[in-house]
Amino acid sequence: MNARPAAAHLDEVYPIVPFEPVGGEGVHLVDAAGRKVLDLYAGHAVAALGYAHPRLVEAVAEQARTLFFQSNAVALRVRDDAAQMLADFAPAPLERVFFVNSGAEANENALRLALKLTGRNKVVAVEHAFHGRTAAAGALTWPPQKSWYGFPRTPMDVTFVARNDVVALDAAIDDRTAAVMLEPVQGLAGAWPLSREFCQAARAACDTAGAMLILDEVQTGIGRLGAPFGADLLGVDPDMLTAAKGLAGGLPAGAVLMGQDIARELGPGALGTTFGGGPVTCAAITAVIDTIRRDGLLERVRKVSAQIQASCRVGPVRSIHGAGFLLGLVTGPRAATVRDALLERNILTGTSADPHVLRLLPPLILDEQHAAQLAAALNDLDGDLDDATV
Repeated sequence: MNARPAAAHLDEVYPIVPFEPVGGEGVHLVDAAGRKVLDLYAGHAVAALGYAHPRLVEAVAEQARTLFFQSNAVALRVRDDAAQMLADFAPAPLERVFFVNSGAEANENALRLALKLTGRNKVVAVEHAFHGRTAAAGALTWPPQKSWYGFPRTPMDVTFVARNDVVALDAAIDDRTAAVMLEPVQGLAGAWPLSREFCQAARAACDTAGAMLILDEVQTGIGRLGAPFGADLLGVDPDMLTAAKGLAGGLPAGAVLMGQDIARELGPGALGTTFGGGPVTCAAITAVIDTIRRDGLLERVRKVSAQIQASCRVGPVRSIHGAGFLLGLVTGPRAATVRDALLERNILTGTSADPHVLRLLPPLILDEQHAAQLAAALNDLDGDLDDATV
């Protein structure tokens, strides 16, 4: 494929949808011609508050005017405030925060800590998981290394178990296991949820084996499931939890959350990052979490999600699974075909690793009228898409 003229020097390694936004407001994106598109994908779940949210914009602008950047070599009140806000939002045992730049970096640091503190060399993951493209996180990303992994060897042994197979999980966790890493809802796989039974079995097996349970909440956290984190819905207290995506509403940000028992094992130099915890990003983190709380967005996510699940099993959609605003719409035609048809009707959605699952990751400010717009568009597609396009 020839590069776009304006992107002659950009290595476009991602499939590009035929829409180029130049601005956005609320839950809508706008192109140069003024076309307005309802965004139900939020840039891979990043735009938690949508676009041009006044509270987020003002927080970022004010901090940029005050102090644009300083590293972790100096103390910053804005960083302390963001850590306090995030810790208060998270499950109670997770009282300490280490800020990084991305979900992959957060997962990489969590895995490094588990391997180092346990002195073990094995990690258990779930088939179809996606944890990142860095060395350790990538080793836990499905499919296994022989299919795509670019490094000559993985930094630890990895055992994959089938989704929600409690027997296989129990058999895999032994005295060599440093950690088990789970996504409460497997995002890239197609918004497939892990069962409460499976996740609680992982907690029990880790306790028995002396292993650490890590919840990768890069995509499921920060209110996306209608609760602060998936851990809250599952009734599971992890040893560590990772967050990113919507954490700063659009600025690169990630975090590893841990309990005091892990934090007290870490001294100066145990972890490091140049840009993680920068002041502008931390101001954004505080604004995002504060807005979720003040505006009742968790309740809104639950309400509008229920509306989508009740009204959008129409047209090409055969069933719906997932939780909150991480939903998978199972389609008869290929999901990419449905995505393209919806974009023609000014609705942007996403696909997944499952060719028949359309993925929804809208901003948390989505409301009932937007859900109704999606249902009407899907219903309008009935008969327009040939199920033979499979």
